This record gives sequence, structure tokens and C-alpha cells, in this order.
Amino acid sequence: MTDTLHGDAVRALRDWTVQDAGQDGLRRDYLGHLAERPDGLRRACLPAHITASAVVVDPAADRVLLTLHPKVGRWLQMGGHCEPGDDTLAAAALREATEESGIAGLTLVGDGGRPQVVRLDRHEVHCAGRDNPAGVHLDVQYVAIAPPGAEELISEESLDLRWFPYDELPELTDGSVRRLVALARDLTG
Repeated sequence: MTDTLHGDAVRALRDWTVQDAGQDGLRRDYLGHLAERPDGLRRACLPAHITASAVVVDPAADRVLLTLHPKVGRWLQMGGHCEPGDDTLAAAALREATEESGIAGLTLVGDGGRPQVVRLDRHEVHCAGRDNPAGVHLDVQYVAIAPPGAEELISEESLDLRWFPYDELPELTDGSVRRLVALARDLTG
């Protein structure tokens, strides 16, 4: 992980304009984590580390692409751990979305050409397997727009990959994903 990524994560969170008190509290918690932990974006940073994700949408068709996560057993947005080659959180989110969706040419929603954080979500996970203590993902979320006519290609990181109409999300979708999808719809509609 580079100092560039750490600095970008601090900048992205610090510069994000948040209207919601709960999201602002998470933003402050994430910034505190990064201030205390130079390794705060590494998977090995325990008990918590920053991750990046993006919900892939096709606004022209009013649909969202979700992956059925093999470890979680729920439909989620694309995302995961930051890697050594990621210089920015947005690049990590875009890389994960591209790898997991199989769609080239995704673009992140932004302001003035700069991808913007849209939401934060803190959740417990078992990165090291179910037999090991749970950790916490401090997820930084973006919205990715699929190019016209995009066709998904399932990866080995997914049990299933499907487009869903915004108003017909599958039962195995939690409240956090539903809130992210609603926000993505508002931002791209």
C-alpha cells in the first residue's frame, strides 16, 4: 500500500460533503482510524480496515447489477480490499467493480471530473475465515455507471451476478445495499 493511497483516502473523506449526521459520524470515525493507523487500508490491519466498493448501475434501463457473495450469502455491490497497485480509493472501487462485473468502461459518478464518495458502511466480516475472529470493514462506497449495452461476466468471486430493476431488489439484499441503490438511482436518474 502506498502513502499516496493513504493520503487520498484522508483527502476523499475530509473533502466529502455529508448532509446526514450518521454518515458524518462514520466519516469522522474513518478519519480517526486513518490518523491512528498508517496501515489502515491494509487487509492485515485489525480489528478494522478501509475497503472500497461501487454499485454498478445502468440508468438508461433503470437497473442495478448485484453479486451474490459466496461468504456472505447476500446480494451486494461490487467491492473489496485495497491492493498495492491502487493509488486512490476511487481506483480501488473501480478495479473491484470491473473485476467482479466483467464490464469494461465503467465510470464513477463524480463532481467536476473527480469521483465522489457517496456513502459509508461499517460492517463485521470474517476476512480470515469463519474460524477466526471477525474484523470490521470500513467501506467507502461509490456509484459506477455501466456503458450502454454492457454485458456482465460472472467472476470466481461470485455465486451469481444479475441485473435487477431498482424497484425489484432480491430478498437477500440488506438495508445498507438498498440505501446505496436508492442513492445511486437518485444521483443518476
